[in-house]
Amino acid sequence: MLQLGGQPLALKEMAEIASGKVRLELAPAAMAQMEASRRVVWRVVEEHRPVYGINTGFGKLCEVRIADDAIESLQLNLVRSHACGLGHPLSPEETRVVMALRANTLALGYSGVRPLIAEILVAMLDRGVLAVIPEKGSVGASGDLAPLAHLALAIIGEGEATYQGRRLPSREALRLARIEPVRLEAKEGLALLNGTQALTAVGGLALWRAWRVVGLADVAGAMSLEALLGTPVAFDQRIHAARPQAGQAATAAHLRSLLEGSDVDPARRRAQGAPPARVQDAYSLRAMPQVHGAVRGALAYVRTAVETETGSATDNPLVFAETGEVLSGGNFHGAPLALAFDAAAIAMTTLAGIGERRIDRLVNPDLNDGLPAFLASDPGVSSGFMMAQVVAASLLNESKVLAHPASVDSLPTSGGQEDHVSMGMTAATKLRTIVENGEYMVAIELLAAAEALRYREPFEPGPEIRRVVEVVRSIAPPLEEDRPLAGDIEATAAAIRQGRFDEWAFSEF
Repeated sequence: MLQLGGQPLALKEMAEIASGKVRLELAPAAMAQMEASRRVVWRVVEEHRPVYGINTGFGKLCEVRIADDAIESLQLNLVRSHACGLGHPLSPEETRVVMALRANTLALGYSGVRPLIAEILVAMLDRGVLAVIPEKGSVGASGDLAPLAHLALAIIGEGEATYQGRRLPSREALRLARIEPVRLEAKEGLALLNGTQALTAVGGLALWRAWRVVGLADVAGAMSLEALLGTPVAFDQRIHAARPQAGQAATAAHLRSLLEGSDVDPARRRAQGAPPARVQDAYSLRAMPQVHGAVRGALAYVRTAVETETGSATDNPLVFAETGEVLSGGNFHGAPLALAFDAAAIAMTTLAGIGERRIDRLVNPDLNDGLPAFLASDPGVSSGFMMAQVVAASLLNESKVLAHPASVDSLPTSGGQEDHVSMGMTAATKLRTIVENGEYMVAIELLAAAEALRYREPFEPGPEIRRVVEVVRSIAPPLEEDRPLAGDIEATAAAIRQGRFDEWAFSEF
């Protein structure tokens, strides 16, 4: 059970909500906060004070006064007119988080809605009703208007929803779940539409997956270093203490723990009478702490932005019950997240770039220190992992294109009233694709490194890496002869997403 009271939510909590395995409820204090702000809205209506979004038009029409008998129609028309999203629906996981985040921000009590509005969102999640929310159409200011309008449609019994996985008209889905559609009152349509919950959900869940990928990049990199008979000297704690970047130090410590007890250790090599290791390795091996660590630092910044946003009031106008004021501002603007997600996209593309170079070193006969060409069992007759590296190059190219920042672009909307927008949803969706590519990239390196280690026997990897290899081998057997590798890569990437490697993925920093 997780109580929603407007508090910031950790990435892990977002992931748990996404899974559908945690039940939600509204905190009692939140109910009181919403009631208090709702009373302010009713006073505005009764006193006929002109307040944006309550008794005025929207956007450039904000100077148009709305008659009392048209206030409910104003909210209904707002939802219907703004439900203009296109493309594939958000995934069930993303939709759960959108709905939970919307309930959580309403629970802060700054939106002026009845507690009923947040309660119906929680009830829908509890009973398996998810709004169908198209992913295209948001410019990230005034928040995610188009996606959240589709969420609002589902609440009022219009548009579409899924009920226990079946896509239906939302009125039918609500009926099956025994939930009454809501009739929107003053300000409630606007309160449902204004906000950054869609881009926060999409980008936040992508960030959770990215966190896992950067940890597994350490694992795959350590395996590659062993397979290439590299040296762990570059991970010595003293080197990283001399440049005290937190992410760099955390990565070096993770690599040292993964390589502990490995035959690449210089002392073990001397004891075994093995030739000394190279003086230093190529950058893709030697500089893993510096590069992976920089990615960690970027993701730490993004995590702070996301977790702050989950407990923020992103509506407009905001209702301050303690003074009775209703103030217009710009908290719906997605810039804090758009810039953060663009930074994460650049960081994850950098991570993919160094991973692709290690994959090439494993398979390239000019670089792989005596391993079979392309890790093929019979080079020439067999091609081994040749195409796996080609696929890695393709994934990297796509990620490089998508790493171009969305947040540097802005197109005026709403007749020039919204003359600077964040494009935060674009930043979030392209980050999702880059992270997915990163999962595939790590899967390819894990498979290639495990295959390469087979050719180094009786060389002994460290105990932790041996355990990782066992998981890899439970997914994909050794490549005794050529076979389609697509299934192996997909299965390994799926295992990554399912958490089968999480024991080694989530290192602290």
